[in-house]
Amino acid sequence: MSALLVLAAQAASPVCTTPAECAGQGVDTFLGTPARIWASVAALVALGGVVIGWLALRSVRRSGDGAKRVAIAAVVVGLIGGLNGAVKLAVADGGLGTGNGVFGAALALALGLAGAVLGGLALDRARRTQPSG
Repeated sequence: MSALLVLAAQAASPVCTTPAECAGQGVDTFLGTPARIWASVAALVALGGVVIGWLALRSVRRSGDGAKRVAIAAVVVGLIGGLNGAVKLAVADGGLGTGNGVFGAALALALGLAGAVLGGLALDRARRTQPSG
């Protein structure tokens, strides 16, 4: 059986949320609790904000108005990831290792703030490099 068929079969199987539910389904089918998945997605979105902000900061002098749009996108994406991390931290029932996604939420909060700051710096540089007139 090819690896692609195995992956397709695992994707089609019902998602299990605890290791006990996954025990009979084979190895590596445990995706995590919904809280961990939410925190992980928020961290990935926030990481996207950091990458977009860094790229906008790098290209602000070359692109002009294009960099301004990218900087705004970095601020928005960073804030979305950071706010999701903050909300997840606020509703988490336990600490680290409990399956509530606390680490991912804290990471999303930190990366979201970093992405928003990088986007804000790029936006500020884009405003300063525009000729006034």
